[in-house]
Amino acid sequence: MYTIVRSSVRLRIYDGNNSVFQGVARQPLTRGRMRTSPLKVMADKPPEKLPTVPETLLKKRKRQQAIREAQAKARVILRKRTKQKRKLIFKRAESYVKEYRKKEQDEIRMKRTAKKHGNFYIPDEPKLAFVIRIKGINGVSPKVRKVLQLLRLRQINNGVFVRLNKASSNMLRIVEPYIAWGYPNLKSVRELVYKRGFGKVDQRRTALTENSIIEKSLGKFGIICMEDLSHEVFTVGEHFKEASNFLWPFKLSNARGGYRKKTIHFVEGGDHGNREDYVNNLIRQMN
Repeated sequence: MYTIVRSSVRLRIYDGNNSVFQGVARQPLTRGRMRTSPLKVMADKPPEKLPTVPETLLKKRKRQQAIREAQAKARVILRKRTKQKRKLIFKRAESYVKEYRKKEQDEIRMKRTAKKHGNFYIPDEPKLAFVIRIKGINGVSPKVRKVLQLLRLRQINNGVFVRLNKASSNMLRIVEPYIAWGYPNLKSVRELVYKRGFGKVDQRRTALTENSIIEKSLGKFGIICMEDLSHEVFTVGEHFKEASNFLWPFKLSNARGGYRKKTIHFVEGGDHGNREDYVNNLIRQMN
């Protein structure tokens, strides 16, 4: 004899020996709405899975985040350095202005002192010259052509700064019929560098649009800005050779008003040769 006991989920059957047979209780089918047990619904529902991200994508996000953080730190450091460098540039410019004023005042004082005692003041010989090529090379001897190449005057209206010494004076004397040169003042040097200045970067003609270009090439010589470059050229400093070689030959315009006569020396009413301080007027016409 069997005894049947129905539970909410499973079915238990007992026989005479109290043995138990268990099975799954099936709900009766009805014509209406199917009645299911809550436990059965929870058991049949699959567990919700969390959205998974590929490991490569996670690594990429982490790497990009690290790059962004490094860039942000670099920007902060660069901003601080730029601010400090700007202060240094202003201080150097102020010191240069004081130096120029002191030199000018000393010359005025020495002239007055010499005049007071009935003497004459003879200023120092100029150390800097600005050379401009005004003629071509048609029918020019090889020696003159070579000297023009050494002075980097390969085109008409090209100009360069030259340190005056015995060797350079002899070279200028050889090519004198083809050039106009003289002694530039501070205003001429600054106008040329700021307006017509181009630098030699990787053997290419590069416009000096920012101080970083100068610092990259001449920073090891203590020249980090335009004012440093102008000061080094005008005073013919210790690193004048490097500064002059860094500057690409100036490409000037034709002189406003034209020339009088290129084949005659300046002192005779022409244009070529040494015109001393009057070269500043020519620079104004060609710049």
